[in-house]
Amino acid sequence: MRQRHRGAAGRRRGKRGRRALPLPHVPGAPRQPQPGAGPGPGPGAEPEPEGAARAMAEQGAPAAAVPNGGSAARPLGNKVTVVLGAQWGDEGKGKVVDLLAQDADIVCRCQGGNNAGHTVVVDSVEYDFHLLPSGIINPKVTAFIGNGVVIHLPGLFEEAEKNLKKGKGLEGWEKRLIISDRAHIVFDFHQAADGIQEQQRQEQAGKNLGTTKKGIGPVYSSKAARSGLRMCDLVSDFDEFSERFKVLANQYKAIYPTLEIDIEGELKKLKAYMEKIKPMVRDGVYFMYEALHGPPKKILVEGANAALLDIDFGTYPFVTSSNCTVGGVCTGLGMPPQNVGEVYGVVKAYTTRVGIGAFPTEQNNETGELLQIRGKEYGVTTGRKRRCGWLDLVLLRYAYMINGFTALALTKLDILDIFSEIKVGVAYKLDGEIIPHFPANQEVLNKVEVRYETLPGWGTDISNARTFDELPVNAQNYVRFIERELGVPVKWIGVGKSRESMIQLF
Repeated sequence: MRQRHRGAAGRRRGKRGRRALPLPHVPGAPRQPQPGAGPGPGPGAEPEPEGAARAMAEQGAPAAAVPNGGSAARPLGNKVTVVLGAQWGDEGKGKVVDLLAQDADIVCRCQGGNNAGHTVVVDSVEYDFHLLPSGIINPKVTAFIGNGVVIHLPGLFEEAEKNLKKGKGLEGWEKRLIISDRAHIVFDFHQAADGIQEQQRQEQAGKNLGTTKKGIGPVYSSKAARSGLRMCDLVSDFDEFSERFKVLANQYKAIYPTLEIDIEGELKKLKAYMEKIKPMVRDGVYFMYEALHGPPKKILVEGANAALLDIDFGTYPFVTSSNCTVGGVCTGLGMPPQNVGEVYGVVKAYTTRVGIGAFPTEQNNETGELLQIRGKEYGVTTGRKRRCGWLDLVLLRYAYMINGFTALALTKLDILDIFSEIKVGVAYKLDGEIIPHFPANQEVLNKVEVRYETLPGWGTDISNARTFDELPVNAQNYVRFIERELGVPVKWIGVGKSRESMIQLF
C-alpha cells in the first residue's frame, strides 16, 4: 500500500533562507466577461454566435461550451495532466503514468510512434509499450492516440498481442482504444528507408543518428511534404487510398533505387488492417473537445521520448522527429493550451542517453559502468546499451524553461545506493567562463566543462522505503538539493520497479 507523506514535504519549504519552491499549479478561474467586450453583432443584425451555437448543438457539441452571443465567459472545461521526460528519455515515464492512470478516465499519446519504449510492472508482470498508451493497462481507461502520433499498424497489433500473452492487463483493448483520424500511417517502406538513410549517413559522414529504424523520420518527412497518408484515408475510400499509396511507394523507390516494395502485397495487408482498425478511428478533435467540455473527467497525457530529444529544443540533429515538449500536447491532440493543467517532469536520479550526441556529464569509466549495470540500462525498443553519467542540472533547468514543470518525479534513486559520493553537474563552463544557457550547437556542447557539486552518498539499500522519512538523511538531502537548485518540488521518488516503490510526498 502506497503511503503519502505530507509532513516532510511541508518541512522542506523555505527553511534557513532557502528559496521557496513554487506551489503546484492551481487551475485558474474562467475569464470574466468585460462590459461591451466580444465581437457582438451590430444593431439589427442577427447574432451570428447563436447560429454557431445552433450548428454546434445539432452536431451534439456540449451546450456549456458554446459561446453565448460573445457576452458570457466560455467555460475552460477539464484540465489535462501531462507527464513528460525531462532528459534524453528512459526516465521512467511509464511508471508515473501507471500511477496516475489508476484513477484516470482517458490516457492519451500525442506524438512519436513505436520508437518510444515504456515499461510498466503490475503484479510482478512486466509489460512493454511502444505505441499504445501504457495507461491502457487499466481496464477502466479509454486510451486515445492523437493526430501527432504516427502509427505502424503491424507494430500496433503485434505489441498488443505480445502484452496479452504476459497477463490480463490488455484484455478488451480494442474496445478501449480510440485513434485520431488525422494520425499519419507508417508504412513498411518508411522503415526500410530509415535503415537505408542510416547506412548512407555512416558511409558518407562516418557516423549515423542512431535512429530506432522504425520509420519515424521518413513518415514525418512525408507528413511535412504533404504526401503522407492518414487514418482517415485508410478507412474512407480504399480504392482512392490505394492509388495514393502507389504514388507514394513509387516516389520512395525513385529516391532509394535499392528499395524493394511489394505494392500489391502491402495493399492486401493494409486492407485487412483497415477492417480491424476501422471501429477504433474517430474524429480526434471532436473526441478531445467532448472529453474536455463534457462531464468532469481525469485526462492524462503520456509524453513519449523527452525534452532533449525534441525536434526543436533537443540536441539537434541527434533528436527524434516530433515535439516531445509541452507544446506537442496541444498540436498532437488538437486542444487549446488553457486546458493544460499539471505538467510533471520525470527525471532519472542520474543521466542516460542512447546513441551518439553530446553528453556533458557522461562517465566513460567505472562509475558509468556501475550505473549501467545496476540500472539495467538497455533500450526497451532497441536493446542498445545506454550511456550513463551523473545528474545534469543545467540540462534540467533548460527542460524546465521550455515545459514549466509544476512538479517532478525523481526515479531510480535506489541505483545510487552503493556510491560513497555522488556528483551533480550544476553549471557549464566554456573557455573558463560559466555560461548561463544550454548550448544549441553540438560542437559547443561537446566542449563545455562541467562544474560539479559533490554530495555524500547513503551507502544502504533504500528499495524498501515507502515514505520520505524512511529514506536515509543523505538520500533526503539529495532530493532537497535538486529541489532547491531547480526551484521545482519533487512529488514522487522511485526506489524500485513496482508501483509500490514510488514514494509520494504530497
